[in-house]
Order: sequence, then C-alpha cells, then structure tokens
Amino acid sequence: MADQSVEITEGCRLPVLRKNQENEDEWPLAEILSVKDISGKKLYYVHYIDFNKRLDEWVTPDRLDIKKLQFPKKEAKTPMKNGLPGSRPSSPERDVKRKADSVSLATQVTAATPVTSLPGSVDASQASVYPAMRDSSFSIKSRDEHEPLTSLTTNGTSSIQRHLIPPQPGRKRKSCGGTDEMVKMFQNNSPRCPTVFLLPGEDSQDSSDGIPSAPRMTGSLVSDRSHDDIVTRMKNIDCIELGRHRLKPWYFSPYPQELTSLPILYLCEFCLKYLKSLKCLQRHLTKCNLRHPPGNEIYRKGTISFFEIDGRKNKAYSQNLCLLAKCFLDHKTLYYDTDPFLFYVMTEYDSKGFHIVGYFSKEKESTEDYNVACILTLPPYQRRGYGKLLIEFSYELSKVEGKTGTPEKPLSDLGLLSYRSYWSQTILEILMDLKSENGERPQITINEISEITSVKKEDVISTLQYLNLINYYKGQYILTLSEDIVEGHERAMQKRHLRIDPKCLHFTPKDWSKRGKW
Repeated sequence: MADQSVEITEGCRLPVLRKNQENEDEWPLAEILSVKDISGKKLYYVHYIDFNKRLDEWVTPDRLDIKKLQFPKKEAKTPMKNGLPGSRPSSPERDVKRKADSVSLATQVTAATPVTSLPGSVDASQASVYPAMRDSSFSIKSRDEHEPLTSLTTNGTSSIQRHLIPPQPGRKRKSCGGTDEMVKMFQNNSPRCPTVFLLPGEDSQDSSDGIPSAPRMTGSLVSDRSHDDIVTRMKNIDCIELGRHRLKPWYFSPYPQELTSLPILYLCEFCLKYLKSLKCLQRHLTKCNLRHPPGNEIYRKGTISFFEIDGRKNKAYSQNLCLLAKCFLDHKTLYYDTDPFLFYVMTEYDSKGFHIVGYFSKEKESTEDYNVACILTLPPYQRRGYGKLLIEFSYELSKVEGKTGTPEKPLSDLGLLSYRSYWSQTILEILMDLKSENGERPQITINEISEITSVKKEDVISTLQYLNLINYYKGQYILTLSEDIVEGHERAMQKRHLRIDPKCLHFTPKDWSKRGKW
C-alpha cells in the first residue's frame, strides 16, 4: 500500500500489516526506525507502538498504509545519555506518549481486583536486569519506587489500608502490622477455604506509594529510553546456532560488527565462543575440551545440573554468556566487568554433554539483599517449568546462606509474572499447610513466612496484595482464601513437576566481604 512518490523516513509513524496470535491480519501503529535499499528495493525496520521490541522486524513497502502516514517533528531531537541531540528527529507525540504510559501504568496497578485463580505457569524467560548490564537511571528509579514499600513493611501496611478504608484527612491510620504482625487462620464454612487474620500493629504514616508494579499486558515496558540510539534499538543478529537449536534474537547485542552481517552466528554450546562459520565451529570443537560449563557443579538430580561460575576466574565464558543473554534481554547496556558476579548455569545432561538451558546471576556482595541480578531461560526451553526452577534454586541458595532475598529491580513484564507466580504458589503452600493445635486457630507471622521461604518481607506483602486476599473486617485485617484460589493453587501445583531437592544441593557460601580481591 506504500506510495513510492512519498518518501518515508526514519521517525515516521504509520499502520503496518502484521499477523496476530490468531494468525489474523491487523494494522497496529508502528514507527520507522531505519530504511535500507537492497537491489533497488526498500526495506523498513519498524517498531510496533505499545508492543514489545522483540516483535520489531524488517517489512516490505506493500505492508505499509501510506494513507495514514505521520511525519516526525523535525524541530525536536531525541536526547542521548550525555544530553546531546539524538541521531534522528523525534516521532510525533513521543514525549507525551512516554508520560501517558507512565501514568497509565501507575493507574493500572492501584486498583485491587479479585483473583479467582493463580496465575498460570509462566517461565522466567527474561528479566530486564542484567549482571553486566547496568543503567544508573533504572537503579535510582527502582530504589525510589521501593522506599515506600520498605516503610510499608517496617512501620505498617498503609497501602493495604488505602484499598479498604476511606481516607481520613489529618489522622494517622492503624497499620495492619509491622513485620512481626501475627497471622491467625481458622476454617471457614468450607474446610478448604481458610481465613487468615492480621492483627493490627503500630501507627504509621500513610504512604501514597508502595503499590507493587504489575506487568503491562499491552507490550513494551514503561521506562526511560532516552539513552537509546538508533543502533541499539535494532536487532543486529539474524540467527544464532547453539548446539542443536537455532535461535532468533529478540534484541540488540554488542557482538563484533563484522559478525552482524552474517546470516547465522555459530556458538559453541559448551564454552559459548562465537564463530563466523560452520567450518570454524567444527574446527573449534576438535580443540574445545569442555563438555560442561566451567566451574563447580553444585547440584545434580536426574538430568538437571547447576554449575557455579565465578565471573573473575572464568571471565571469557562469563562475557560470552552475557553477550548471548543480551540477545533476549532489553533495557540495559552491556559492559565487560564480570568480576563482581557469580553465574549459576542450569544444564540438561545427555550422552554428548551438559547443554545450557538457562542461568541466573547474582552479585558476590549485595547491599540491597538481591539474590538475583539477571535470570533467563533460553527460548527453546521456555514454558516448560525451567524458569520457576531457576527462581526456586536462587531461594534455596538464600536459605543456605541464611538470608532473605529478592530479585534486582526493575523486573520485566515476563520476569514479574514469573516471580508473582512463584511467590503466590510458595506462600499459599505454607498458608494451606497450617493446622490448628488444641482447637485454636494456627498463627504465623509475616516474618516467619519470610524466614521459611527466604522471600523478602516486602515481596510477601506485595504478593498478598496482588492476590487481593486482604480485607478489613471488624477492626482486623484478614486474608481470605476462597475456593477458587485453593482450587487454582492445586491445579498449578499438579502441573509443576520440576522441583529443587535440597538434599541434592552441595553448596558452601563464601564470605566475600573478607576477601581483599575476588
């Protein structure tokens, strides 16, 4: 539908034809990021507005609806990280759209809606935080967003009250307890629907924030993209061959420039070294002695193993792992200082060796109690329970260390869904296993739930809010587990076949603070 007489330039917006999940035609609005000419035929690299960047693609002119073309505002430039003008004119309503998205996300998560069943099993296919991919603007933003949540937990759960009690100006509100609040459980009319009582704690100031973020179901994450340039916004690798799998990258990854023009980038599946041709790979395999990730095998059960890799001792492998993972992680910039990180690689074993399935990384010393910096399940293994297994393993390590942990923020949409699902199942498992003694209602504190699971107290409270279990009844805060919640939990647990066996974990934590150099 493109009219060749009209010049379509970078920054223009117009509807573009694509297939949706039902294989039906749709015309979402898209932005032109780049134009190239191949043998006299133009191709356009488009980003679908309000869709995740993994859907970006090169399209032919016949898929463009030229009648609704919007030209960019040429007087405005996209700022870069250093504040200088960007490499292209900004698209119409770019800044307004970014602000509107932020507002819509904040609005979306304020309303507590009933949850009739647990979220489905969603793998931790990506988290947008990356061990060797730091962005100071994200870290600061995340810390600011979570300050109110910290005060919520230590001083009282004021944001819970906000949903349940009309505001009374000029008065402090009764909190539903600090971290040591007592939780009472008794059987409702139905023996399968227990109710938990939260005893009031001490007074606390009302917090206007502290509501946990929910994933955006419409696509792209709301975030500051001002540091992006036209290069990093576009996928630069067409295809990666890793063992018996061929992967289509989702995002930009800073592999060497000379490799980006290749139709296929070949990777050794054991050392993750990148090579430019199949012949080079075959020659490399005759020299590569690895049949498993370099490092210590700290867990094995059946065909599943976990290897602990020190980012300082195995720098080449860690850097290659970062490059591969960046193909499926967005919103971060990559650097090569892997020394402060540990990498835990999950593998599947067969007669040929240990094949990488996914991994997570963590800082050797975290001042924020982070037990995961980045977590990724490779696309061929997604939606098979491996993501939740990675999450469960990270908390098993925290249990051995005697700490509570939380994933580094912010989480991506898929990452948040995966963690919410894991937290929900873990907490409900504990609440449903509580049994009364001497005819009295069983009691448990938020602190005890946190200690049993190693899930940070803020995440426990935000999960209870997310499940909409908290109600205010006769001066008390109660958690009501409905029949739907119980049945949904049982169905989810029946599908969860992969679990971590603590008996198979052979792990001794190190005190990195006492080591002068890693």
